[in-house]
Amino acid sequence: TWHLKKIPQIVRERTFSLDSPKFEAKTKLELNSVCGIECQRKLPVPSLSDLKSLLSYETVFENGTRTLTEVNVLGAVPDPAANTTTQRPLRRKRQIYGTDSRFSIYDKRFMTNFPFNTAVKISTGCSGILVSPKHVLTAAHCLHNGKDYVKGSKRLRVGLMKTKSRGNGRKRKGTSDGVPSFQWTRVKSTHIPKGWFKGVSGDIALDYDYAVLELKRPHKRKYMELGISPTIKMMPGSMIHFSGFDNDRSGQLVYRFCSISDESNDLFYQYCDAEPGSTGSGIYLRLKEPNKKKWKRKIIAVYSGHQWVDINGEQQDYNVAVRITPLKYAQICFWIHGNDENCTQG
Repeated sequence: TWHLKKIPQIVRERTFSLDSPKFEAKTKLELNSVCGIECQRKLPVPSLSDLKSLLSYETVFENGTRTLTEVNVLGAVPDPAANTTTQRPLRRKRQIYGTDSRFSIYDKRFMTNFPFNTAVKISTGCSGILVSPKHVLTAAHCLHNGKDYVKGSKRLRVGLMKTKSRGNGRKRKGTSDGVPSFQWTRVKSTHIPKGWFKGVSGDIALDYDYAVLELKRPHKRKYMELGISPTIKMMPGSMIHFSGFDNDRSGQLVYRFCSISDESNDLFYQYCDAEPGSTGSGIYLRLKEPNKKKWKRKIIAVYSGHQWVDINGEQQDYNVAVRITPLKYAQICFWIHGNDENCTQG
């Protein structure tokens, strides 16, 4: 069951104008030397002043202007066991683990229907998910490398799936119903938490690898609601699901599900088969609504991708996702609605 949780409040305090970004960073679909499982265990629990700094955010607008918004955090309860993880064996260096368990979605009856139609393509090479009629959730590193915005993010666009028939509009025998093409929409503004920037977090901390894009025009599609990430024990079979546009399967929507092997307060470590291009996808679960017989899918994490980290002086790899905690739920919900009135219950 989805459990209701009282959500902390993110309150806007001051907004400053900043210089326009250079937009000169290269897009990196794999991150190196980030804080991994062992590093996470050693991190101190953030204080309230840390949280105010980490959850302050930059907004970049379509015309290249940029602002910094400082926030206050009300009602946050620090978790004393924030970064404990359970010890699990580390795994070997590859992105597809054993048999490739990804599914390419060809049939347009699936592709154009919920939940698959919520997946979008980001023009910098990542994926994302629709979270409102005008907003997309994706990974921060798809837009910013920790120091500067990536080259393609100045004229950022989001591709919403539409299907096209192969041939002259007629279906050929033995072919799939369609392959996705995209209706591209310009992005009006982008929000990234300050916790993602190197100046604040020292090294890149994956805990804040998420961003929200506001589209210039609303779409009329079904979108997926946010949910607060439960612990592994509270998930059916510890299973998560997500769809994205993996680079090695060009022009295909790729769906996968897998179990989570480890967790910290802010991250999931999992074995989902994925290739670059699927980073930024929304990870979702299906749980029962409280006091109802209905099942509901909600986004509980953002797929940050395949990461290389230093562990005991060696480079190790894993696939990681950023969990939507009550604080992150409050922030993303605030970005979507512009107030916290719609964000009091997760």
